[in-house]
Amino acid sequence: MTTASVGTDLELPRAPAADAAARPWRGAALRAGLVWTLVRTDFKARYHGSIGGFVWALLKPLSMFVVLMAVFSFLFASNPTYKLDLIVGLFLWDFFAEATKTGLTSLHAKGYLLTKARFPSWILVVSSISNAVITLIVFVGIITLFLVAAGRPPRPDAVLLFAAYCAALIAIVIGFSLATSVLFLRYRDLNQVWDVAVQAGFFVAPIIYPLGIIPERFHLYLYVWPPTPVIEFSRAVLVSGVRPTATAHLCLAIDVAICLAAGIGLFARFSPRAAEYL
Repeated sequence: MTTASVGTDLELPRAPAADAAARPWRGAALRAGLVWTLVRTDFKARYHGSIGGFVWALLKPLSMFVVLMAVFSFLFASNPTYKLDLIVGLFLWDFFAEATKTGLTSLHAKGYLLTKARFPSWILVVSSISNAVITLIVFVGIITLFLVAAGRPPRPDAVLLFAAYCAALIAIVIGFSLATSVLFLRYRDLNQVWDVAVQAGFFVAPIIYPLGIIPERFHLYLYVWPPTPVIEFSRAVLVSGVRPTATAHLCLAIDVAICLAAGIGLFARFSPRAAEYL
């Protein structure tokens, strides 16, 4: 009896500890399930009733590519890789523009969920860019096949580096989206301001023109705009077969860290009162 009693006394305290250890995993599983539900719902809602469906997400940058090629191919006819550089730049820029625009309005568009359930509000922001991320992933496969068909197949390490640059761009977008989503709830003019910034940023980033035509002393200012290094490094490894230096990669990592830190900091500051501005 004594032995059984002692054994029981020793085993009882383990249950709360085991439950406490399992609680973080349970919370992570619930958050993952919520993210998947939001991503699936956004994807279905966006293309519901559309004949072309997901194809339209790819046709937009492709149509821009055709138009810009017709206009600028004569100006940069001496550049044999201009077509490839242009299509890489357009797809990456289209992702940045679309994802940041969606992220900016994410809390306002789905703020009703914050009043009906308790969950981290950053999930709404991160999941809002899912459609743009899916398009970007598809583009990685398409551009690889396009380069192979053009007789310039990229090396496996170049494709891996390109995937890393895409991941860096996604992190930059998340930083922008976290910051602008909470600021937009307070300052609704930010929507129009960001539209102007994106239009101006299209010409700041070397998308329709080679960076080499700009005097080198101005390159540093262009690289301050976060999409610029991602676009240039992606073109270097995929089209030119040149690997950026370790210093260049360090600068890109700093850009990503600054964008994420600023976004997380602003979101942590203003998100607790987000429901008051919905």
